[in-house]
Amino acid sequence: MPKSQVRKKKVYTPPTDVRPTTAASTSKPSPVWLPITAVALIVVGIGWLVLYYLSEQEYPVAAWGYWNLAVGFGAMVASLGLLSRWR
Repeated sequence: MPKSQVRKKKVYTPPTDVRPTTAASTSKPSPVWLPITAVALIVVGIGWLVLYYLSEQEYPVAAWGYWNLAVGFGAMVASLGLLSRWR
């Protein structure tokens, strides 16, 4: 079996005076309300959809019809938007 070739050059390391500062060390941690609100929105969205289907489209708001689906899924999408900002 042939022997693999040995690397002749050293591994490149950028100069220290040009390295960008890390953004993670300068960013603040998330506020406490953010994950709580996101989880609450997920629970409300799922609860809204379950109530809508189990009540045979009578509740939570019968006049909205299929817009109840938009409210339930909208709450869950809003929670994903909040969770994307969580550090």
